[in-house]
Amino acid sequence: MISRIDLRGEALPEGSALRDLLPRAEFDVEAALEKVRPICEDVRHHGAAAVIDYGEKFDGVRVPALRVPAEALARALDELDPAVRAALEESIRRARLVHRDQRRTTHTTQVVPGGTVTEKWIPVERVGLYVPGGRSVYPSSVVMNVVPAQEAGVEGIAIASPPQRDFQGLPHPTILAACALLGVDEVYAAGGAQAIAMFAYGTADEGDTPGCAPVNLVTGPGNIYVAAAKRLLKGRIGIDAEAGPTEIAILADSTADPVHVAADLVSQAEHDPMAASVLVTDSEALAAATEAELKTQVAASKHIDDRIVPALAGRQSAIVLVRDLADGLKVVDAYGAEHLEIQTEDAAAVADRVRNAGAIFVGPWAPVSLGDYCAGSNHVLPTGGCACHSSGLSVQSFLRGVHIVDYTRDALADVAHHVVTLAEAEDLPAHGAAVKARFGWKVPQSK
Repeated sequence: MISRIDLRGEALPEGSALRDLLPRAEFDVEAALEKVRPICEDVRHHGAAAVIDYGEKFDGVRVPALRVPAEALARALDELDPAVRAALEESIRRARLVHRDQRRTTHTTQVVPGGTVTEKWIPVERVGLYVPGGRSVYPSSVVMNVVPAQEAGVEGIAIASPPQRDFQGLPHPTILAACALLGVDEVYAAGGAQAIAMFAYGTADEGDTPGCAPVNLVTGPGNIYVAAAKRLLKGRIGIDAEAGPTEIAILADSTADPVHVAADLVSQAEHDPMAASVLVTDSEALAAATEAELKTQVAASKHIDDRIVPALAGRQSAIVLVRDLADGLKVVDAYGAEHLEIQTEDAAAVADRVRNAGAIFVGPWAPVSLGDYCAGSNHVLPTGGCACHSSGLSVQSFLRGVHIVDYTRDALADVAHHVVTLAEAEDLPAHGAAVKARFGWKVPQSK
């Protein structure tokens, strides 16, 4: 069901040589670009009509208008299962606690007397948040995108989620209820690359229904076509990341419970047939016990044939055997997992040595599913090894740091000769002349 990779022989290679030995899903965003390019161009030129047409083509339902009516949002919240509402409210509460502490404050540095630089944090004016549909329903992704945007102070928040045939072309009602709980009333029944293009280019009003104004930033996970549209439109819009297939890595030793380990591998595999489930261990006994547990737990699961088995059996999933935990740490750092669990003796100390992971879950009582919903952390995380250079979604994702430079005449005069010297060293004499002009220095004439 799941393959093994044995790295207990020679010393581990370094860098890309080690990464090449590790399991990873194929995710060719570049190839998908050519498929999404005409879609995005169509939306650019034909607006809402094109988005509606592609919704009918890809989602199998034609909506009368993209904007979800306010009464549909209110109805979804009214009809929401009370237990689901309570769980969402607790998820929101915990997420706010964590993200509120991420807020940045304005800070002024006095460089010299009369010369200051202030770093001011300004929220993005308008954002488009993408919430995927398809195989599963993700109200938790509404929470994870909206809460940090709100805590950052973003004024304009729009959400897009694919139209559903089973709900008369509206996004799933649990998605709509989560939007209503968070006070977001600008929601669009749009999915895939066409939704990202809608955010980038905007759409005109549809009769009495307001269109979607262009956004500055798009965040949220999606399939390969969403990722490709983000790449294509980056520059016109800011993006958080190009999300790939979800993944879990578990670094475990002989103290880990194979029941827990197997359950966490299965929980990630049920997302998608391309989901990655990776166990890194120095214990052959744990590897064997986990394999046995997988057979038992998979047989009792729901999404066996269409998701779990293909994910566990795919090239992206494996049990990786290493000589010791030191090598295990090298492997998980090379892998750079979206979610990394540490199930070892003294797990907190081991977790402190990790350099590359989207989020780290410490010990037997912090499974990834806790982070998906109610830990307070954010579950929109870097995938595909991008954790070595990128972070998960946070308040910072929605803020821009702006430097405000304020110098007096004397403060500029004190450093003017250095500015002129460096400008001339770079063969940019007009830069120096801009300083000289302020003090009546002779400015050389162009020949």
